[in-house]
Amino acid sequence: MFKAELSNPNILKTSFDAISSIVDEVQIQTDSEGIRLDALDRSHITFVHLELKSSLFDEFICDEPEKINIDTDEFVKVLKRSKSDDRVIMSLDEGNFIITFEGEAKRTFKIRLIDIDQEPPSPPKLDHPTQFEIPFALLKDSIADIDIFSDKISLKVDNEYFRAGAEGEFGDANIEYLHGEKIETDAKSVFSLEKIREMLKADKFSDIAVIKLGDDMPLDLKLKMVSDDGELSFLLAPRIETED
Repeated sequence: MFKAELSNPNILKTSFDAISSIVDEVQIQTDSEGIRLDALDRSHITFVHLELKSSLFDEFICDEPEKINIDTDEFVKVLKRSKSDDRVIMSLDEGNFIITFEGEAKRTFKIRLIDIDQEPPSPPKLDHPTQFEIPFALLKDSIADIDIFSDKISLKVDNEYFRAGAEGEFGDANIEYLHGEKIETDAKSVFSLEKIREMLKADKFSDIAVIKLGDDMPLDLKLKMVSDDGELSFLLAPRIETED
């Protein structure tokens, strides 16, 4: 038997809004400790990991491990029908993923499970030389600033500042943030702005983003709940090129 009950649908809604932009289908794995998923987009550019611990839920029952294979777009369509004060109940029944919203009325949706041939991917083991925190809202604003002029973004960090910038045909933009962390190695990589924008749809998951950077290394972006009950993280391959 599997049953998971949440009093706040925004956690699922914001997570899968980002995930559905990256991957079409996922395998959600459940056990007594909670739920998790690992997925890689078709172009092998973005890796996504979600973990929601059983302690996050108001009620969590998982008698034996389950694999829930779903189309992410269909799941997001259902989640977007939730209201902020709805209670969300997830369960399984005869090849269906059951989502129930309990609020002013009780509304139940059945999502057909799908076949997924391959096993979920494992994240690559990377040793980034830098790690720092940045307010999520500031990071999202920086992406919007860069978007005025370019479709790619340069991310840099040194012992004082995190810098985001780009040069475009009609202008350039640069953002500096005094991070206040102990950074011993400068790092810089260039990334697709569109791919980062997909990740940042998860804007209700955490107020803080933890970033790891290295020269021409993948961007490691992690959103972690203050309660330590959940984590949503991404790895984005860099664009190996010289800036125009």
